[in-house]
Amino acid sequence: MKLLITGGAGFIGSHVVRLFVTKYPEYQIYNLDKLTYAGNLANLSDIEHAPNYTFIKGDITDAKFIDDMFAELAFDGVIHLAAESHVDRSITDPMSFVMTNVVGTVNLLNAAKNTWAAGASGFDGKRFYHVSTDEVYGSLHNPDEFFTEETAYDPQSPYSASKAASDHFVRAYGNTYKLPVVLSNCSNNYGPNHFPEKLIPLMIHNIQTNKPLPVYGKGENVRDWLFVVDHARAIDAVFHNGRLGETYNIGGFNEWKNIDLVHLLCEIMDRKLGRPKGTSAQLITYVTDRAGHDLRYAIDAHKIMNELGWQPSLQFEQGLEKTVDWFLENQEWLDNVTSGNYQKYYESMYANR
Repeated sequence: MKLLITGGAGFIGSHVVRLFVTKYPEYQIYNLDKLTYAGNLANLSDIEHAPNYTFIKGDITDAKFIDDMFAELAFDGVIHLAAESHVDRSITDPMSFVMTNVVGTVNLLNAAKNTWAAGASGFDGKRFYHVSTDEVYGSLHNPDEFFTEETAYDPQSPYSASKAASDHFVRAYGNTYKLPVVLSNCSNNYGPNHFPEKLIPLMIHNIQTNKPLPVYGKGENVRDWLFVVDHARAIDAVFHNGRLGETYNIGGFNEWKNIDLVHLLCEIMDRKLGRPKGTSAQLITYVTDRAGHDLRYAIDAHKIMNELGWQPSLQFEQGLEKTVDWFLENQEWLDNVTSGNYQKYYESMYANR
C-alpha cells in the first residue's frame, strides 16, 4: 500500500506516521507537510531514514501541486490530518483556516476522486480518511450529555466552523461521487511533541520558567482528554477496519475542568522539580475569557470501542506523568521549537527537494 498522511510533521500526525512506519514495514508511507510553525520534522527524527518513509514538503492549498503528486505517486489511501487547529489564531485570522481546512481538504478530495476514478480498479481498495475534531459539535450544557456520531453540528469558532465545513465536504464527496470515505472526530489530545501554544505543554513550560499560568475566565471549561498515542491507535483501527461512509467519535471518557487540570499539573511539576507543594499554583493567573469559548466537550466513544475493539490504554494521571517526564527530558526540543531553530534547519534541509 502507498499511503499519504497529510500533516504528518505536526503533533498528532507525527505519532500517526511513526505508528504506521513501524507497524507496517510493507507499506510505503508518504508524509506531506507544509512545515508551518507547528510542523516539526524533529518529531520524526527517529524514523526519518526508514526505508518505507518519504517526506514531501508541500501545501494542500496548491491544487496543481496536489494533483501532480497524486498522478505521480498513485496513492492507495489518504489519512488527512493537515489543519490549522488553534482556536485563538482562528479568531484573529479566520481566512487561513478557511484556506487550509476547507480549500485544502477539497483539493485532496478532488485529487483522490479524479486519480482513483481514472485507474483500472476505480475506487476498489482505496480509502480517504478525514480526521476531525469534537469541536464541530459545539458546546454541551447538560452534565449527563455526550457527543455521539448523531449529534448535530453547532460550531462556535472560526476553527470549528472550518473543520465542520471540511467534514461536510468529505461526506458530500462520499454521497455524490461514491468516494470511499471514513471520518473520525476526536477529543483533546495531549502527550510528547505537543506544540507549546496548547494548554498542557504551555503550562509545563511556564511552570519550568516561573512564568504566569494563564487560565481563561474562571477555568470552569471542561475538556475530554486523550493520550496522543491512543489516538494514533484509534486512527489505525478506523483506517483499516472502519466501515466506509461512517463516522467514529474518539475520546477517553476523561473530563477535566481546565482549572483542575492546571492544579494537577502544578502538583506533578512541584514534585518533579523538587519544589515545595503549592509553589507552582501561585503562578495561576486568570485572564479574560476567549470569545465564543465552548463550556464543555465530552465524547461518547462506545461506537469505536464496540465495533473496532479500540479503547484507551492509559489513565489520565498516568499519561500526564509520562507527558511531563517527556518534556522535562527533552528541554532542547522545547527550546528549539519555541525559538524556531528546528523549523529553520529542516526548511533549509528540504529547500531544494
